[in-house]
Amino acid sequence: MATRLVQINMKAHDDSALGRFWAEALGWGVDSEGPGVTNLEPVGFAYPGPTAVCIDLIARPEPKTAKNRVHLDLATTSAAHRTELVERLKGLGATLADVGQGDVPWTVMADPEGNEFCVLEPRPVYRDTGPIAAVVVDSAEPRGMARFWGEAMDWTPHEVTDDLATLRSAKGVGPYLEFVRTPDTKCGWNRVHLDVAPYSGDDLAAEAARLRALGATDPAFDASAISWTILADPEGNEFCLLSPR
Repeated sequence: MATRLVQINMKAHDDSALGRFWAEALGWGVDSEGPGVTNLEPVGFAYPGPTAVCIDLIARPEPKTAKNRVHLDLATTSAAHRTELVERLKGLGATLADVGQGDVPWTVMADPEGNEFCVLEPRPVYRDTGPIAAVVVDSAEPRGMARFWGEAMDWTPHEVTDDLATLRSAKGVGPYLEFVRTPDTKCGWNRVHLDVAPYSGDDLAAEAARLRALGATDPAFDASAISWTILADPEGNEFCLLSPR
């Protein structure tokens, strides 16, 4: 049994407006399951699949009070492409952001609701990821996160050091999942989190039990009205275990 990363879940004050921004930013299509839920995925994409990690935007009234612990890194193919993408994103409503990054070769930005993301300088490792180079998670111990997520999912660990751990689909396609060491402490529920799903035919309860045995925990949450399972990884980052698909 195994799961795989199928999407990220992002809270939004206006899911439709923020969905339009990210759809334009990534060149993706927009759909909706109903009021307050906006789904984004590549045009023609057969969900779920290893070539993309999709985005679900969920309307929530709570304000953003701190830097997100999960963010997107966007890939570029040349210096000119990076400059053009930054300017285009500004035109869509993004702003430059300062999270204490100092003098770095990438550009830190925030979407219209303040969610941080990075536009990377060209890097050969991301040449075939699509518009999203990586889903990046702040971490106290990247090696520990690589162990947990490497066993939780059928994704393959690549670089694993004290400061950075990267994983990618075993099929060698799509974006990376990266854990970056940071001194920041987690406070409150993450406004952006990972959604994983078992494969069709797997048992949801059995998969949840397997993840708990690996070190996942059950955060305090009334789950009586939902059909999926909410867990937290060993560093307390909430994630959703969706129905097998």
